[in-house]
Amino acid sequence: MSNKVKPTDINLHQASHILEITFDDGKTFKLPTEYLRVYSPSAEVQGHGPGQEVLQLGKQDVNITKIDMVGNYAIQLHFDDNHDTGIYSWETLYTLGRDYDTLWPQYLERLKEAGHERPEPSFKK
Repeated sequence: MSNKVKPTDINLHQASHILEITFDDGKTFKLPTEYLRVYSPSAEVQGHGPGQEVLQLGKQDVNITKIDMVGNYAIQLHFDDNHDTGIYSWETLYTLGRDYDTLWPQYLERLKEAGHERPEPSFKK
């Protein structure tokens, strides 16, 4: 992937809790809002260095209430749990989409290892 990849279309499907992004290389990703929240690029979630990540709990019903453009390189997502400090660059969003099948199971495993059960979300995809 080139770091110059840019989205051509961004659609929030609030009812299904999905952010759909199409990039100029033709790839389209449908990213669950919970996934975007638990992998927020904010310091609150990622910490200030490797190994300082904070496991996010109870986010299965979180939704996005607002999307702000940040220059021509990113968006800021506002979640209904009042989290809004993550700036999602185009490259970050592309990576989250491309690596979903690896990252999502890793998150679920980290929850399990920490002794937390994740109830099914109340929404249906």
